[in-house]
Amino acid sequence: MASVADMDLEVAPGVTIPAADLSESFVRASGPGGQNVNKVATAVQLRFQLSENRTLAEDVKQRLARLAGSRLTLAGEILIQADRFRTQERNRLDALERLAALVRKALERPKPRKATRPTKASKERRLAAKKQRGAIKRMRSGSDD
Repeated sequence: MASVADMDLEVAPGVTIPAADLSESFVRASGPGGQNVNKVATAVQLRFQLSENRTLAEDVKQRLARLAGSRLTLAGEILIQADRFRTQERNRLDALERLAALVRKALERPKPRKATRPTKASKERRLAAKKQRGAIKRMRSGSDD
């Protein structure tokens, strides 16, 4: 079984995450599974040193940090926990694939927004809704007993 430290992770053609930026640890998985889950450390915690990475462009790193959300630690690491499968090897592959998918998504540049103006109909709908809301408020404050 090859360790994460032994091999680089190829994310896309021409984009590789060096093994030095990855580290993994094995912990006991949660949930059902009886004795096996209580005794064997099959869950994988994969850590990607985003702040230390030199292969990804800065804009890609920023998008990746946004996409990672709560998986991004204060130390600048992306932490991926994989415990879906019963075996350590399948959980390792699952964690690596999930990280690769996240990086692939961050590699896609977002389309620039094309500025548009509101249509006449949408302006009329907005004004009609405002008038209706105002009428409701006037009706409520009508009599002050």
